[in-house]
Amino acid sequence: MDNRKVVLIGTGMVGMSFAYASLNQNACDELVLIDINHNKAVGEAMDLNHGLAFSKSSMKIYAGDYNDCHDADIIVICAGVNQKEGESRLELLSRNAQVFNSIISNVLKSGFNGIFLVATNPVDIMTRITYEMSGFSKSRVIGTGTTLDTARLRYLLGKYFHIDPRNMHAYVIGEHGDSEFVPWSQALIATKPLYDVIRDNSKFNIKDLDDISTQVRTSAQQIIKAKSATYYGIGMAIVRIVNAIFQNENSVLTVSSKMSGEYSLIDVFIGNPCIINKTGVTATLELKLRNDELIKLRHSADILDKSFLSLKVPHN
Repeated sequence: MDNRKVVLIGTGMVGMSFAYASLNQNACDELVLIDINHNKAVGEAMDLNHGLAFSKSSMKIYAGDYNDCHDADIIVICAGVNQKEGESRLELLSRNAQVFNSIISNVLKSGFNGIFLVATNPVDIMTRITYEMSGFSKSRVIGTGTTLDTARLRYLLGKYFHIDPRNMHAYVIGEHGDSEFVPWSQALIATKPLYDVIRDNSKFNIKDLDDISTQVRTSAQQIIKAKSATYYGIGMAIVRIVNAIFQNENSVLTVSSKMSGEYSLIDVFIGNPCIINKTGVTATLELKLRNDELIKLRHSADILDKSFLSLKVPHN
C-alpha cells in the first residue's frame, strides 16, 4: 500500500463528508470520486483541491470512472437514495438494492481486488448484497455497521458520567437500525464494569441507561427531522475504518461483517466488534452476552436475514 488509493462511489452528503474528513486527516494518497452525475463529481473534486493548500495532505483528488477501480485499495460505497423522515433504514432496501446491481458489476469489470467498505443504508443488508454480488471473501467486504452508533453511545455515556468518551468501553451491536441494542453487561469505564460504577455511586441510576440507549437508537431520526439527513458523523466513521485498514491497526470496531457461527448465526451481516487491519476483518469477537442480550441479537439478525432473503440477489 505504498500509494493508498480510495475510490468513493457516490458524492452525496455522506460521501463528501467522508472525502472532506479524509482530506483533513490525510487518510489516503489518491482519492477518486465517481458519481452517476459526473459533473457533480468534477465540481466536488475541484472544490476539495482548492483546499489542499490549507491541508497537511498532498492528496491527489479527481473525478473518475469505474476503470479507476482496478488498482484501488478500498472502494467506499455511499451511493444510494436518502432516508426520508419517518422512513426506517430497512424501507430503503428495495430502492437501494437496484443501485448496487450496476455498481458492483462495473467495479468487478475493472479488475478490482481490494476491500469493499459499504456505508449505504440499510447498511447490513447492502453489505451482504455486496458480498454476494462480488464473490469476495468475507474479510474483504465490510459495512460501517454500528460504528457510528457506538460513537454516539460513548459520547452520551461520557457526558452522563463526566468521563472522556475515549475511556468508555461500550458497544452498540446488531442491526444499524431499530433492533440495535447495547449489551450493558459488556460496558466498562476504563476497567470497571458500568453496573459496578452505578452500584457504588448514588448519583447514577441504572434506569438512565435505558434513556441513553433510546437516544442512541433514535438520534438519526432526530437529526433527519432537524436537518433532513445525517452525514458528518458517518463520514468520520468511514475515515476511522479506512485508517484502521491502511495503518494495519488491528483496531476493534463495530463494523458489519459476515457471521460464521458466532452466536450460532450463519451468513447474516450484522454489527459486532471486529478486528480490522490491512486485510480487512481479520477476526470477529464473540462477546459473552447474557441470555436476554443474546435473544436481542438473534432477533436483530432474524430481521436482517428475512429482509435479505426476500430479495433475489445474483451471486458471483
